[in-house]
Parts: sequence; C-alpha cells; structure tokens
Amino acid sequence: MKRGRLRVLLGAAPGVGKTFQMLREGARLAQEGGDVVIAVVETHGRAATAQQAEALAQIPRRRWAHRGVELDEMDVDAVIARHPDVALIDELAHTNAPGSRNEKRWQDVEEVIAAGIDVITTVNVQHIASLGDVVEQITGVAQRETVPDTVIRGADQVEVVDLAPQSLRDRLSAGLVYPAERVDAALSNYFRLGNLTALRELALLWLADEVDSALKDYRSAHDIRGTWHTRERVVVALTGGPEGETLLRRGARIAARSAGGELLAVHVSSAEGLRRATPGALAQQRALVKSLGGTYHQLVGDDVPRALVDFARSVNASQLVIGVSRRSRWAAAATGPGIGATVIRLSGDIDVHIVSHAAAAGGRMRLPSVQRGALSVKRRILGFVIALTVGPLLSAALFAFRSDESITSDVLAFQLLVVVVALVGGIWPALFAAVLSGLTLDFLFVAPTFTVSIAHPLHALALGLYVVIAILVSYIVDQAARRTRRAERAAAESELLATVAGSVLRGESAVPALITRTREAFGLAGVRLLAADGEVIATDGEPVRGGDFTTLTVGDAVLELHGPDPDASARRLLEVIVAQLAAALEHTDLSAAAREVDALAATDQVRTALLSAVSHDLRRPLAAAVAAIGGLRAAGAQLSPSDRRELLDTAEESLATLSALVTDLLDVSRVEAGVLAVALAPVDAAGSVLAALDELGLGPGRVELALDPALPEITADPVLLQRVIVNVLANAARHSPPDARVRVATSSLGERAEIRIVDRGAGVPAERRDDMFAPFQRLGDTDNTVGLGLGLALSRGFAEGMGGTLTAEDTPGGGLTMVVSLPLWPEDAASAGRMGS
Repeated sequence: MKRGRLRVLLGAAPGVGKTFQMLREGARLAQEGGDVVIAVVETHGRAATAQQAEALAQIPRRRWAHRGVELDEMDVDAVIARHPDVALIDELAHTNAPGSRNEKRWQDVEEVIAAGIDVITTVNVQHIASLGDVVEQITGVAQRETVPDTVIRGADQVEVVDLAPQSLRDRLSAGLVYPAERVDAALSNYFRLGNLTALRELALLWLADEVDSALKDYRSAHDIRGTWHTRERVVVALTGGPEGETLLRRGARIAARSAGGELLAVHVSSAEGLRRATPGALAQQRALVKSLGGTYHQLVGDDVPRALVDFARSVNASQLVIGVSRRSRWAAAATGPGIGATVIRLSGDIDVHIVSHAAAAGGRMRLPSVQRGALSVKRRILGFVIALTVGPLLSAALFAFRSDESITSDVLAFQLLVVVVALVGGIWPALFAAVLSGLTLDFLFVAPTFTVSIAHPLHALALGLYVVIAILVSYIVDQAARRTRRAERAAAESELLATVAGSVLRGESAVPALITRTREAFGLAGVRLLAADGEVIATDGEPVRGGDFTTLTVGDAVLELHGPDPDASARRLLEVIVAQLAAALEHTDLSAAAREVDALAATDQVRTALLSAVSHDLRRPLAAAVAAIGGLRAAGAQLSPSDRRELLDTAEESLATLSALVTDLLDVSRVEAGVLAVALAPVDAAGSVLAALDELGLGPGRVELALDPALPEITADPVLLQRVIVNVLANAARHSPPDARVRVATSSLGERAEIRIVDRGAGVPAERRDDMFAPFQRLGDTDNTVGLGLGLALSRGFAEGMGGTLTAEDTPGGGLTMVVSLPLWPEDAASAGRMGS
C-alpha cells in the first residue's frame, strides 16, 4: 500500500497559530473536494480555533477508564477504518495516556501514514529532540515531550507558522492564548521577548538546515556540480602552521556578515600524514573552530589545491580562505606557482580570499636585521653563479663573431657583465668576474690568442681598470643595500613603536598586546613577563624548555625573551618597549587603585547616607518618645486618663518605630558583611503570603490573590521570606492608586518558584531599577515617615541569602512587578523527610 504524505506545521512557541492554520488548510482541502477529518485537535479554550474546527468532520476519541479516571485519546483504528484523504492530527509531541497502544502520538501518526492516509500535524520547535538542551538553556524549562528528528526530517513537507515575537505577546496580553490568570506569569517567564526571539530564530535556522539538506539531495540526484550560493559557506584551509588562528577568525567574520553563514575548516594532509603539520597547533585550531561555531574536516590528498577546491564544491561553498605562502621569493621562483595561485585558477565561481599573516614570507611583523654585510648570502652566491654561467656563454658568443674591429665591443660586453655581477652579488663576485673576464679577453681575443700572457703594459692597465670598476660599482651597490636595509628597519621600528603607543593607550589590554608584538617583531619563540614573586603577568608563545633566554628588568617585573639574543639595534628598541611596558603596568596599577577608590567612595556614600538617616530619621521617633515621656513626668497627676493614654501610645509607637529602624540598620549591615544567618527549610509560599497580608492588615479590597494550589514547597527561611513579602507588598500598596488592587500570584518555572507582586502605580524607569535596591534610596519619595529606604535593599539581600533573586519588571498596562524567585524544595529531600517521619 502506498504510504501517505506527512505535512508538519512548525511553530516557535504556543499561540503562533499552528492549530488554526492546520484547520484552515483542512477546510480549504475540503472545499476542493477532499475527504478531510479531524482525528484530534486541542483548542485550549481558544474561541477562534474551536469555531474553525466546527466546519470539519471529527472522529470521536476513544475513551476508557484507568484506575478510576476517565481517559480519552485519538482513536487510531477508527481513523484507519474511516480512511479519509487527509487526517488532521494536532500536537505531534503529545504523550498518550497510560493504556494506549502507543506511548507517543507521533507513533500513532506513523500508523496512519502507513495505512495510506495523508496527515497534517503541528509541533513546536522546543519539542524537536535535538534542540531540547538548547531550548532549556534559552527558557530554563526542560521539555519532557519530544519528537525524534528523523520523524520530522522524514516529513514530505515542513512549514514554519511564523509570528513576530511582539505580536505573539500582544495576543497573549489580549487573552487569545491563555486565560487571564495565566497571562502575567506567561509574559514574564516563557514568553519573554528575548525567549520568543531566540525560539523564532531557532525554528527558522532548523528549517533552513532541512531545506539545505533537501537542496543537496536534489543537486546530487540531478548531478549538478556548479555552486549555488543559497547561503554563505566559508571554507578555511588550515596547514597546521601558526597562521591558522588568523585565518579562522577572518573566515568567521566573513561568515557572520550574512545571516545563517556557515564556517568550515579543512586540513589536507598528504598520503604521508601530518609530516608537515604541527599536531598540537591543529588540535588548538580545531578547538577554536568549535568555539566559533564551525565544523572541522580532515582530508587526505597529494594534490592539495585540487582537494581544497573539490571539497569546497562538495559543500556548495561560496568563499575559500587561504593564507599567503610562507615560502620565500627565491623558493617560489624555484618551485613555480604555489597553492594560492593554483587554487585561484581552479576555483571558478568560488571567491578566494588570500589573507596575509605574521608567518608569511616577507611579512612585516618581524624586524629586519642590519647585518655587517649589507647583501645577503643568497645574493652573493647568485653573483658567483652569474659569473660562472653567463661568463662562458658570453665568451662563446663573442668568440664566434670575433673580428679585428670587434675588440672594443668585446671589452665593453665583459665590462657590462662585471657591472651586472656587482649589482647582484657585491664586491667579491664582482672581483671574481673582473679577473675571470680579463683572463678570458687575454686568452681568446688578444694576440697571441689561446695564451695567457701580459706582454703589453696596456693589457695590465685594462685588467686593473676592470678591478677598479668592479670595486666602485660593488661599493655603491653595498651602500645602497645598507641604506635600504636601514630604511626597512626604521620603517619596521616606526610601525612597532606606533603599535606600542596605541597598545598603551588602549588601557587594560596594553600589556598582553606589547608582549605579543615583542615576540612577533623580534622573531622570538616566547616572551614572558613575570612579577617579582614569579607569577606570570602576561605570556605569548612557548618558552624554550631548558634553553638560554635574555632577561630585562621592567620596574619590579622581569621580561624574559626566549629565542635569539637581540643585537645592539634590537636592544635599543627593546628599551623603548620596556619603558612602555613599565608605563602600562603603572596604568594597570593606577586602574586597580581607582577601582578601590570607587569602592571606598561608594562605602563613604553609604556612610554619609547612614549618618543622614541617623541624624534625621532616627531622631524623629526618638524625639517623639522623649517628648511624650517628658510630658508624663512633668504633668504627673494633673493629666487626664485620656491624655495619659495618648502620651503613652505616642511613646510606644515611637519606640516601636525606632526599634524597627535600628533592626533594619543591623540587618543591612549583616547583609553587606555577608554574615546573614539563614535557616533553610521547606516553606509553603501561599502560607507566607497570607501571613504577610495579616501582618500588613491588607484585605480583599486592596489585594487580589492568584495562588497556585499545586505549587510544591519552596526552599526558604520562613522568617526572612515573610519579611521580603511584607516589604515588597508594603511598597506596592503605597505606590498603587487607591482604587487599584495589588495582585499577588505564585507559579513554578522549571525547578524554581516565583512570587509575583504586581502594582498599577507609576512604575520605575528601567535605568533606575538598580538604584531602587541600593540602601537609603527612596527615588524621590520625600515621605520620611516610611523608613530609611532600606526595605528593598534588605529584601534583595534576604532573597539572595536564601539562594533566590528579587527583580523588577514592567507590568503590562503600566506599573511595576516585583518577582521573588526561589528554588523548589528538592524531591529527594522531601522524600527523605517523609520517610524519617
């Protein structure tokens, strides 16, 4: 029997309209003459969804009793017996009730499809098995109902039902998704704007990967070898050399320029294995690839350029990143075009980026040295080679066309050879060429020929002129080379000093930047800066194990240079770097001192506020109590009973207020000192809320309760928790309009419980919410009869002391919502407690 087709409607979160879209599509197919039935649909009380479902035929659910409870699920047998063209099956990830034939609904769908029935179903991205951990990191909620990726990837059609995050929140606020009592908790927890944005991107990227897999299958089936740039795929070629990190970071930046860009790193080793690569460097680069969100691939091939291009084409890459060759110019000239040139020739429509790096031949990162001989050994050797090869060839050519009148041109030709050799190789090759050409002229072109004899003084003069000209030309060449080398070194030193100065100006990163630049500039194996006690302040590269190294003093620190000993010129430049390092270390010390000063300033500010509070807020109840007691003592028996009672009440109230203020001051000092005593125990959140209401005397006219009866016990100190709730409730009641009620709700989110206290007051701007939790802050509240401004500071300290948090959020529609979040009491601890009792 031909299998049915599976069509999946994928959503980022509940409420985006997947079920509504499924029903509307079913209605469309039915209008076109198809036999469409609803096998199972979950309306969740949404009127629009229920109305849409009424237009289609529904197969009754199967009902049965299980342990005294009436259960119902989709009747798979009835659907197969009915055998419609299309069956609408909602919530693919649903777990069936105990006693069902299959544990999961997606298994029921497999049976329906196997019977030849097309199925349209819905699922949220959080229910895809491979994305469960990612969704839990985003939302904090673990998903227990999942669908294997193979089920969804095996679907004939997957569509995303998309809705902008803010539009979904608006629907939620309007009561179109959940009942009104669940809206506030949903908006503040799972349906946060950041959560919805991340889930939406996750759904779109998952579908993009699925479409990409389908595209690969299509290109393979139709033997399409050309590159289709449907998304940016950047392939970075790694050699195992030190430039790998630079190439990877450049490739990552290229991939990040377009949404959905993909980074792939590839290393091609020859049949001999990793003979030319550094395994340690490759391992580090592989870890870097993973941290950058890319993938690492290992290939084996003798033709490296072709292997790279073939791999890039196989993954439909749009960009290929390779490094500048590390070969010298002489090596490049001797061995022909390198990998880069070959890759460019073979790449076709793939863009190739050739990235410069510190390890490239002729790279500017290392300072050129000023040698005693300005010309390099290679140039001197090349001068001798030219003299030995070009000289005989020139002699043969001139001898073949010699005549009595050609002696002048012969002399000039050999003189030109001497000049060329002097330009290339300097004085010693030029002297060698001069002597060799003089002897050749005398042997072949001066009578008597084929003999070496200087019979005429002019011949000796000619040979002497050859030598003088060679010396003069080679001296000029040598001086020019020396000045070129000095200019190159001056330019490199200027660049290094400019970088050094810029590093110091950048502040905190100056020391590591200077260390790195020093190692690169002087070609060192490693550089370390050690404190006086031997602690490593900064390091770059690998110190030479057991080898000699140069040390320089940088204030109280020591700079170790592992590698070749610096020459006099390099030491002069190192002195500048040492001075800049000393300045950078001093800047770091000053920054640390400034941070300490800032902390002291903050402490001083608190102390000033404390003195202000003691001098004003504490004086008021103290003065009232003293006045009342003084009145009692002065008037004595002359006071009437009512006046006596009034004075006593005033004294009692003032002393109680004074006691509460002193208690708050002691508590905030304990919180700031980190010595708060906390006795954690399982606590009923609803009981703490009701106790706080009793303490404040707030009744139903001022408070609306939405307490979750199924909320497990939470981990808290009952006394501290009640004080937190009392402080926050008192603030909410004081700042809410007289005709508005404060809402107190409890709910659970993952392994935590939340107590939400919602007011409809003026709210607090987001940029001032941190100030709200600072001691002695009233945020413009000038009513000095309400305390010292310690309530919220104490409440946050108490909450954090119990392992929880106290945060502020906007109330939808205006106002402020204070959220007390605390961990649930562990189930194993609860079980142990029950067993012990």
